[in-house]
Amino acid sequence: MQAVRQQTLAGTLAALLLFAPTQVVPAQRTPLKPGWNIFSPRQDVQIGHEVSAEAERELPLLGNPRVDAYLNVLGQRLAAYVPGHKFPYQFKGVNDAAINAFALPGGVIYINRGLIEAADNEAQLAGVVAHEISHVALRHGTNQLTKALAWRAPLMLLGGLIGDSGSLTGQLAQLGLAVGFTAIFLKYSRTAESQADVLATQLLFDAGYEPRQMAAFFEKIERSERTPGIVEFFSDHPNPGNRVKRVEEEITRLGGRSGPKKDSEHFQL
Repeated sequence: MQAVRQQTLAGTLAALLLFAPTQVVPAQRTPLKPGWNIFSPRQDVQIGHEVSAEAERELPLLGNPRVDAYLNVLGQRLAAYVPGHKFPYQFKGVNDAAINAFALPGGVIYINRGLIEAADNEAQLAGVVAHEISHVALRHGTNQLTKALAWRAPLMLLGGLIGDSGSLTGQLAQLGLAVGFTAIFLKYSRTAESQADVLATQLLFDAGYEPRQMAAFFEKIERSERTPGIVEFFSDHPNPGNRVKRVEEEITRLGGRSGPKKDSEHFQL
């Protein structure tokens, strides 16, 4: 009789497990690994610093302390969850109505006023900021630079002729590579975009934001792309395809969370 009861209990538990909803533990999030790179993280920071000096001679920086402080609080909240190397992230507002944002190697990130105004809530803005942080964390800028050097100066790669002393962008210019904020760092591949979407989804989840808002915002600005000169984001960040579906898949891997953050009074102000 005892054996029968044990068999019945085992069968009942098996049935419950079979029909129970599957929740994937956070450890099953998609692993991401930076690509081939001849530069060190310290050189990422140096290159970014040199290029940002050029950028800020040309960009109409917003120069609003309250906005920049808000962007830095938001950005640092997300950057706290970045795996791997901890870059010195900085977030700066740009007085440009175009919907765009971009990141330089080493952690300097520029966010246009037009992007802030186009976002419906803080989670949508956080999605773009997380996406840009992900490009920095995965070192996509210097990965692209490494691949460009492989075509132009393969022997230099073998010899390791890039030194830490002097201007790195100057050394690269001597090799025929114009390294500017309007050049190689802004032209990401679709693979890099997909990786940035996945890592951004993880950062949003970990920071308590609703990751679906990132996908919703990308869809929104994609619809706005019909208005010439307004949306510049996709010229630098090509849509990897199935963006919303991939974000949803990663959310499933991360598991659910009740009450994710969407908005704040600070964002509305």
